Amino acid sequence: MINYLWFLLAAAFEIAGCYAFWMWLRLDRSAWWIVPGLLSLALFGLLLTRVEAAFAGRAYAAYGGVYIVASLAWLALVEKSRPLISDWLGAALCLAGAAIILLGPRIQGP
Repeated sequence: MINYLWFLLAAAFEIAGCYAFWMWLRLDRSAWWIVPGLLSLALFGLLLTRVEAAFAGRAYAAYGGVYIVASLAWLALVEKSRPLISDWLGAALCLAGAAIILLGPRIQGP
């Protein structure tokens, strides 16, 4: 379960960092938004390395599901836009896939 904590923290910093660039480029805010954006993205990269996984690619793949759920939470909490039921259904599927990637049995293919 600690992996999901690292994933959630990483997602928060990644979304915040990307949102800082969104604010600068799409919402015409000051270019100074780049500074906290870069710091936030650096923390994202650092936090993602804390995940217990034998391979970085597997950790990143599993993180994708958590990122999607966190993005919808950001949409609701920060941008004040209510996600659709179909958004949450898709996110649940992605989160289930993330759990399989991270916690599932290691079945070798042909």
